Amino acid sequence: MRLLVTGGAGFIGSHYVRTTRDAEVTVLDRLTYAGDLANLDGAGHEFVKGDICDAGLLREVVPGHDVVINFAAESHVDRSIEGAADFVRTNVLGTQTLMQACLDARVPRVVQVSTDEVYGTIESGSWAEDAPVRPRSPYAAAKAGGDMIAMSYAITHGLPVSITRCGNNFGPHQYPEKLIPLFVTNLLRGRPVPLYGDGGNVRDWIHVDDHCRGIRLVAKRGVPGEVYHIAGVAELTNRELTERLLRAFGAGWDMVERVPDRKGHDRRYSLDDAKLRGLGYRPRTSFDEGLAGTIRWYADNPRWWEGKR
Repeated sequence: MRLLVTGGAGFIGSHYVRTTRDAEVTVLDRLTYAGDLANLDGAGHEFVKGDICDAGLLREVVPGHDVVINFAAESHVDRSIEGAADFVRTNVLGTQTLMQACLDARVPRVVQVSTDEVYGTIESGSWAEDAPVRPRSPYAAAKAGGDMIAMSYAITHGLPVSITRCGNNFGPHQYPEKLIPLFVTNLLRGRPVPLYGDGGNVRDWIHVDDHCRGIRLVAKRGVPGEVYHIAGVAELTNRELTERLLRAFGAGWDMVERVPDRKGHDRRYSLDDAKLRGLGYRPRTSFDEGLAGTIRWYADNPRWWEGKR
């Protein structure tokens, strides 16, 4: 089997590549600030530097692949608030360009990797896959737009594409602008950590390995034209997460700096993943186990993260 992974030098995409054993893998990545070839060390793959918005390049790269997994995305909410154009370009136009290339090449299987943030915020309960999308940040809106483009190719053209939506990921190789690696690397340096607002925003955390196993299952057994949720294993407020990280480092609340809340900060995300569990999915990594392993990885690999912020 030949597998094309777009955005495969980033955090989640590179983990998918490193844990793939049954395919010849091509990685396509533009190597923006969050893409790093070091993330692919030890992974057998062919690398192509390029942009999913480049239709000419995709016409050369996509044909001959049996499965295409689209991880390529601008993904940091704060950056999208500061400037949305790159998010619209990559997450919407890039997705459309890739879907067209897959259609033209008659790729047998495509997976569009998305996020729970497209739904907005939920006060209680959990979203099912048929919940309406109500994105509240430029990042989430751009991802929702890409998802709608992908789904339109499934409906209009019969492109065999499925969409996965997941909660907050964590694990090794995550760029240290995201909450867990930011806090871990700050605490390793003896620096304070920033906590938005009252710290009451709730996120559902999943280890990157469980996320990738869910995607792999959808690529093999998912129904084209369907959405699949990959839920996390721990719903925590940001304050609760901060407490666990401080405890892991033997630090106190004097290491926390309160900062003004993010504009339009969604209060809570939560996914119902019964549909994916019906295909046999079960998470394997508990939050505590995954967090301990993640902290160890950043402690053991300062050369990877120093200078990235």
